[in-house]
Amino acid sequence: MSDNNTQSSFRIEVGERRFGRVNWLGLKTLAGREIKRFLVVYTQTLLAPMVTAALFLLIFSIAIGPRRGDVMGVPFMSFIAPGIMMMTVIQNAFANTSSSIVISKVQGNIVDTLMPPLSGFEILLGYLAGAIARGALVAVGIGLGLVLVLGMVPAHPLVALGFVILGAAFLGGLGIVAGVFADKFDQMAAITNFVVTPLAFLSGTFYSVEALPPVLYAISHVNPVFYLIDGVRYGMIGVSDSDPAFGALVCLGATAVIVALAWQMLRTGYRLKN
Repeated sequence: MSDNNTQSSFRIEVGERRFGRVNWLGLKTLAGREIKRFLVVYTQTLLAPMVTAALFLLIFSIAIGPRRGDVMGVPFMSFIAPGIMMMTVIQNAFANTSSSIVISKVQGNIVDTLMPPLSGFEILLGYLAGAIARGALVAVGIGLGLVLVLGMVPAHPLVALGFVILGAAFLGGLGIVAGVFADKFDQMAAITNFVVTPLAFLSGTFYSVEALPPVLYAISHVNPVFYLIDGVRYGMIGVSDSDPAFGALVCLGATAVIVALAWQMLRTGYRLKN
């Protein structure tokens, strides 16, 4: 009898949870909260990015399109459209996780996420679910627009979808890291302006990296966002600056590293449990 009591107390001490190995209900609730959070304000989180992407295409079409020759054998507008789509996806995936964490920290209700019986990995998956869902919905909306306006039918739709999910997961993880570090909205704005925006704009979104000087060409190939945009471009129009398979490996590796860092922060409560 005493042995049974000892074993029971040991199981409690090491943190056995009555929800099992995975708290599916808690994970589903957190993911649902993150998805509903951006759906409630869909005009800001979904429609606005689509309109911004359409304005980018319209401006480039008016200002450059008629005079610009083909790029990599395809019309200029067809070349930049996938890059603009991916740029919009990653910016919104980053914004979804980072804003959720920073707002909770500023308002003082981050405890509502930390107190429930959720492991760091389950919290990570819940946040990433919202980022991927928002990124995917933005990609679908812009993709439908490209089909209707430019007649652009994806050459490799599954490849494009895979890179969209990878991009949303990578920037969603980066958004978690940034949200944990930032304590104020101006700190979050600084990270967005000086890290995320340069990564997106200086990654071949509006040009082929083959036209860059050797130094900038080499730097571009260290940027994981370059491979994300290049992969989506291959999925949409069938051409790319690099091997899509190699790009997928680079993106998987970068995503694994940033997601592992985010998981470690959430697991230990770094800058969250103060």
